Amino acid sequence: MLEVKNIYKSFLSGSGEKRTILDDLKFSIKSGEKVAIVGPSGSGKTTLLNLIGTLDRPDSGEILIDDQPVFNKNEKELSAFRNQSIGFVFQLHHLLPQLSLLDNILVPILANKKKVDDDDLAHANQLIRSLGLDAVKQQKPGQLSGGECQRTAVARALINRPKLVLADEPTGALDHHSSSQLTDMIIQLNESQKTALLVVTHSIELAKKMDKIYQLTDGKLIQQ
Repeated sequence: MLEVKNIYKSFLSGSGEKRTILDDLKFSIKSGEKVAIVGPSGSGKTTLLNLIGTLDRPDSGEILIDDQPVFNKNEKELSAFRNQSIGFVFQLHHLLPQLSLLDNILVPILANKKKVDDDDLAHANQLIRSLGLDAVKQQKPGQLSGGECQRTAVARALINRPKLVLADEPTGALDHHSSSQLTDMIIQLNESQKTALLVVTHSIELAKKMDKIYQLTDGKLIQQ
């Protein structure tokens, strides 16, 4: 489903020196599979996630989703592909404060459609129920707990039925109870919707619940 082939990525340091972050990196994920990437801060985990999510481009190499080379598209095509095929969950929920929980979840649909239809609304409500948010779906982010906001972000990531979900430290801002609860819910939704799930995390507890764990060190991925 996802194939990362011979990816190189480098940045210029403040002194003008070229620093290689990802060095001939390659791995793959199947539909329905859940994978964790762990590693020290600054090792390139978020950089890799941004490349797979098409938010950045590699120096060289290919990323394929469903056998499609994603960077063969122009920016408009890439934006539409990203919206429809990839769901993002970040450490901070990035919800719009003026919108209700339900409306926040529906936002990605409006990127490609003029209005939300009955099927979209039914899917949103199904996600809300699955994540235990039914009682608060008309409340705004300022009225919700951190765990409720992050569960809303998960529902928003899944609303377009993406083939791939990318999660960058999704439990990093939560207490242990909320973190454990959210982890279990993400896994349940991954299994029920057959999405591929890639999680970048410092949490060993979260990583151990994935099918595979990779360590990112010195630009290389090593399966644990």
